[in-house]
Amino acid sequence: MSSHRCIAPFHAALEPHPPQTCAWGLPRPIQDKLMAVSFACAVLDAVPQQIAVLDANGVVVAANAAWRDYSSARGGPLAPAIGASFGGADHGDLPAGEAARAKAGIEAVLAGSVPQFAMEFCFGGECTACYSLQAMPLCEGWPGAVVSIADFTERKQHLERQRIAAIAFESPQGMLITDAQGRILQVNAAFTEITGYTQAEVLHKSPSVLSSGRHGPDFYRAMWQSIARNGSWEGEIWNRRKSGEVYPERLHIAAVLDEKGGPSHYVASLSDITLSKAANDEIKSLAFYDPLTRLPNRRLLMDRLGQAITAVARQRRPAALMFLDLDNFKMLNDTLGHSVGDQLLAQVAQRLAACVREGDTVARLGGDEFVVILEQVGDDALDAAAHARAIAGGIIATFALPFELGMHVCRSTASIGITLFDHGEQTPGELLMQGDIAMYGAKQAGRNAICFYDKEMQDKIAAQAQLDIDLGIALELGQFEAFYQPQVDRGGRTCGAEALIRWRKPDGSWMSPAQFIPRSEETGLIVDIGDWMLEQACAKLQQWAQHPATAALTLAVNVSALQFRHPDFSTKLRAVLDRHPFNRALLKIELTEGVLLDKSAAMIDCMNMLRSLGIRISLDDFGTGYSSLQYLKRLPLDQLKIDQSFVRELVTSPSDRAIVKTIIAMAHSLNLDVIAEGVETTAQRDVLCELGCVHFQGYLFGRPMPADLMDDHLAGSMAAA
Repeated sequence: MSSHRCIAPFHAALEPHPPQTCAWGLPRPIQDKLMAVSFACAVLDAVPQQIAVLDANGVVVAANAAWRDYSSARGGPLAPAIGASFGGADHGDLPAGEAARAKAGIEAVLAGSVPQFAMEFCFGGECTACYSLQAMPLCEGWPGAVVSIADFTERKQHLERQRIAAIAFESPQGMLITDAQGRILQVNAAFTEITGYTQAEVLHKSPSVLSSGRHGPDFYRAMWQSIARNGSWEGEIWNRRKSGEVYPERLHIAAVLDEKGGPSHYVASLSDITLSKAANDEIKSLAFYDPLTRLPNRRLLMDRLGQAITAVARQRRPAALMFLDLDNFKMLNDTLGHSVGDQLLAQVAQRLAACVREGDTVARLGGDEFVVILEQVGDDALDAAAHARAIAGGIIATFALPFELGMHVCRSTASIGITLFDHGEQTPGELLMQGDIAMYGAKQAGRNAICFYDKEMQDKIAAQAQLDIDLGIALELGQFEAFYQPQVDRGGRTCGAEALIRWRKPDGSWMSPAQFIPRSEETGLIVDIGDWMLEQACAKLQQWAQHPATAALTLAVNVSALQFRHPDFSTKLRAVLDRHPFNRALLKIELTEGVLLDKSAAMIDCMNMLRSLGIRISLDDFGTGYSSLQYLKRLPLDQLKIDQSFVRELVTSPSDRAIVKTIIAMAHSLNLDVIAEGVETTAQRDVLCELGCVHFQGYLFGRPMPADLMDDHLAGSMAAA
């Protein structure tokens, strides 16, 4: 910048005729001052700040290069050119009033009312260019002011970045910064809260102070390889707090690179995931484990069974599946309560787990059913079978020990079915079905037994499944029929009958009750079948009541234990009686001794209900169960029915004769009627008469017959009488 250009505006303010002159024709003192100003302006041209000198009227009389460049670029009242007045209307880029505020402040400095003035202003809506303005008076004896404008945009942005970084550093996540050698330089408050270490305690130390010891060298080697390759690493890690507690942590490490591309620092952020990991573990546990026994549930069992099948196919070595069901668990659950039943299941799970190897799987399928997968049990099927049988035998022996269930000490046995698989072609569902079939075979063998699966067993189960379907169809389509077998007195006169069910198949053949009644009891269909039979019996009694010749006949109908215990039994019985009016004393309900095993008050109440309705109760198959004579005395019975197994050998077997004699004598002592079933010969009848029996039923007097033939039989019997 030329000194002439810089000082030219001052000429008018200087003395016009100095006493001493120089080469410019100016006095020496003024020449010295001009030289000083010229030198000062040359120096100010090198300063990055924008500097201008104002005269007493606020006119720019001098400016450095930075001011002139800024003025030519932006102009306006905040950057007037030399010779222009400072201030005026608001600048277009500034917020309203900024230029006026600057003008007022500078005028106050020129007037001497304030020692200095300073302000900051920004251009652009997002403060993309920020400046500070400062105005100070010239030195004493020189009217005017010096105005400087400095660009602090970069400094402001740097401070903003520092502020944001500070806020981020104090986030809820723990953070630590290390140098390139891994020495800790800084940690935040969240780090201290999570780890228990203050910054002073870990300063200049390695982050290995947090190591839990659960991860080996390979883990950390892979971590640093990832940081070197990708610039960062993220994952779960187990660390140790200052207290010594090991906890799970989510960790992210990022490298900060220098200008050469090498790491200068490492920044790590960490969060304690103890609660979230516990929640995830709980969700996983609920999804894959039984909450009562903590054993794998069906879902996890199916997955492991699929893996076992794959392993068998690959290794060509057999494995075994055991299907285990507790015997009589329902009775324990119903009599002692579900809480006791749950205790038993939990202890069963513990004993099962103790009987197998660590690599084997014990799972609870549901209810009282458990499944065990035994892998690598031998090189061939024979070895595998022997090994599986040995483990099953150990389970049976373990279950022989009593279970302590709170205040109760119980014994429980198990039926175990075993199936082998060695070629990897079966599905998990097929193996479970085969194990279930084998377990059912163990049940049929008397329980507390071990049974292996075979094809014949499966065919039998399939036939039973088809029978279940056919029974339901038979009931729905009315394929059952009520047959009647006469009952006679000592004179051979028909005094009543027993209603018996028969099943006419669609092909016209008949199926004996002995073939389908036991199955219907197992499936629970016996309740519906029993209700149907009660309806038929009451309808028949109503019919007989219309004719004097048959109005006094009794009719017995069997009621199963399951039907008798059903909560709706009494309600449904009353409804049937209301639909069919007759003398209720002519209806006999035959109950087996199995009903008496339930000595609950509810069972006795139900029997008393029958008695209150006028219905008679006959105890069927007497002598084959375990009835207590003292208990019999308390029951509202009307009749004992001697089982045909004692009648069959009555003539030739002294022991059967003695049993029948005892039953009759006991019945008489209890004032009960006695009827013998299965009487097929006159010799049997004669012996029974001799022993005091007065009512009989059997082929000697008539086979079970359909309703129309029974009517014909009764008509003939009455005519003969």
